[in-house]
Amino acid sequence: MRIWATIAAFGAMALAACQSEPLDEAAAADASFSAADVDGDYLTTGGDGSNWAAVNFNYDETRFSPLDQINTDNVDELGVAWYADLPDARAQEATPIVVGNTMYLTGPWSKVFAYDAATGEPLWEFDPEVPRSVLQNLCCDAVNRGVAVWRGKLFVGTLDGRLIAIDANTGAQLWSTQTTDRERPYSITGAPRVVNNHVIIGNGGAEFGVRGYVSAYDANTGALVWRFYTVPNPDGEPDNAASDEVLRTAARTWSEEGNWRESGGGGTVWDSIVYDHELNQLYIGVGNGNPWNHGVRSDGEGDNLFLSSIVALDPDTGEYLWHYQETPGETWDYTATQQMILATLTIDGAERQVIMHAPKNGFFFVIDRGTGELISAKPFVENVNWATGYDEEGRPIENPEARFYRTGNPFIAMPGPIGAHNWQPMAFSPETGLVYIPANIVPQAFLPATEERMRAQSPIGFNTGTNLEDGMLPRDEAVVREALASVRGQLVAFDPVAGEARWTVDYPTPWNGGTLATAGGLIFQGTATGELKAYDAATGEELWSMDTGSGVLAGASTFTIDGVQHIAFTTGRGGAFTITAGTADITAGRVPNVPRLIVLRLGGNGILPETPPVDQMTLDPPESTGRPEQVATGQRLYARYCLVCHGEGAIGGGVNPDLRFSGFLRDADAWRGVILGGNLAENGMPSFREVLNRARAEAIRHYVIDKANYDLQQLRARREEAESGEAADDG
Repeated sequence: MRIWATIAAFGAMALAACQSEPLDEAAAADASFSAADVDGDYLTTGGDGSNWAAVNFNYDETRFSPLDQINTDNVDELGVAWYADLPDARAQEATPIVVGNTMYLTGPWSKVFAYDAATGEPLWEFDPEVPRSVLQNLCCDAVNRGVAVWRGKLFVGTLDGRLIAIDANTGAQLWSTQTTDRERPYSITGAPRVVNNHVIIGNGGAEFGVRGYVSAYDANTGALVWRFYTVPNPDGEPDNAASDEVLRTAARTWSEEGNWRESGGGGTVWDSIVYDHELNQLYIGVGNGNPWNHGVRSDGEGDNLFLSSIVALDPDTGEYLWHYQETPGETWDYTATQQMILATLTIDGAERQVIMHAPKNGFFFVIDRGTGELISAKPFVENVNWATGYDEEGRPIENPEARFYRTGNPFIAMPGPIGAHNWQPMAFSPETGLVYIPANIVPQAFLPATEERMRAQSPIGFNTGTNLEDGMLPRDEAVVREALASVRGQLVAFDPVAGEARWTVDYPTPWNGGTLATAGGLIFQGTATGELKAYDAATGEELWSMDTGSGVLAGASTFTIDGVQHIAFTTGRGGAFTITAGTADITAGRVPNVPRLIVLRLGGNGILPETPPVDQMTLDPPESTGRPEQVATGQRLYARYCLVCHGEGAIGGGVNPDLRFSGFLRDADAWRGVILGGNLAENGMPSFREVLNRARAEAIRHYVIDKANYDLQQLRARREEAESGEAADDG
């Protein structure tokens, strides 16, 4: 931890100072409240809206604020109160937390920042000094989604699996505990929750091969209180955990000989953890299996509990209460880890206490939170094709073609693994009765592969049991254009009672930001193309838009300072889609990657710095000299080991290096030094010598060179076509 100040901070203080007003009773109440006052009673409601003390506002995780000072009549008067530049140009996925006059924010590499919420003055920074080498264990960027506040402490999970308690006033570390096995590719990117003085945290890593679980730690000491595993023990032994008894039954839903015995099975709880204060129940969202391919993981047998499930636990003991599995026998990376919202709805004339859930698989679920009974499951995006609906037993009515490992035929799944809804939070307004979902329209092909290839468990990189190698876009511009036309984003205002969308807003690209609903009749959402927008919550009419200078991923928060309502959000590009999508992210890829915290208020007159231009590097690859079979081999190896960090088709997303521009392409020895020698391991680029040799590393180099030359030719052809068109117009 260190106290820090920047030139930008002094600018922020000046902006805020010129807009300050005398303290009134509301302002005094703002100033007197502190992190020491945040406990279970406060988190039950979230208070009057003057604070935003939890990642999704309160225990119900509605992301609805009762504040209405900013409303449909005056939202166009919003302006910048202050801003602060952030240090790491990667995905900013945390919602700003505000308690009293202090704002807390996490960023990439699990760093924590504290600011004066009125002026933007930096108060302290905590850096857990996560080794950059853990980047190889992260499926989706070096991100963090926030802190939990509890009785004067902050709790943060780190990318290397630690749970750390921090003094909210000073930023000093109070305790730290390792929650994962450092010898396994676990990570933590989600925000903890605190319930009954227990800090609840899960983990990630299912793509690489781990076994999922969720744990509770004593908030005062960091001592482990209980642990619940989400899949059976691959060794068939008890874990001496809260899950032992129920997992004996769950084991019957897994095959005896599947690959899960080696991989661990997956099922990580990497994001959503929700506390039901009315029923004293804890709900966890369980992730995908490892490998993804059900035919490999479990020989195509069984539902594989508790993958892709919502599981209810006793928050004090971790004991199992009930579960509902959204995608039995999960095989498409359809996690159930997306945010859950708790509410009471009137359905068929009766009040029901429900969970509302919009997971990756494209169906919006309304579930009875007392019993786990499915009330309804309706698609919230168009063209969902892996299933047509859910039957009376609560099971999906599957499209037989979706089980590609059975048919032996390719299947283009909608949604693909990016999901119809990913981690970006949704909001629920009790005033409109609608849930506002940041949705993605991104299909993906699942292709058959050889039995040997599917069952190979690599010690490094993704282990999906699927054929990623042949799924990259072909070098056919017409096919590429057709594929890209199917990729876009939406804001969906979904009626959970009627089971249908009331209105939608289309975006040219997916991977847009989380949503915020307010009593002012507004929905705020940022976009991947660099705007923050405000919509009428009832109609979807766009009322206001601001050019932020960079993509917006996380959801905004709102709070009051000196009795005046503010809106806070961050900018910064990255995350799973940005890193992997290649050409499919080309629209958002033209937007600069500027990590920044921005705070707005009515009448704010601050000015953001001029947005820097996107770095326009010149493609200048060496001559392509690889043999056709060498380039083809390199393409398959690139897809297997490089795509998930450096992008489809060797097109980087502006976060990790775009290898087409690498200076190492011209020097085979230097290339091998990185790929095999680990010369950039401290930067997060590991050695692949466990899975690659000199010939394979050289094949990848030749593929990237060949692809760079092809892309250069296409770029020149487009320029010539544009120039000839201009010449014709001039004529």
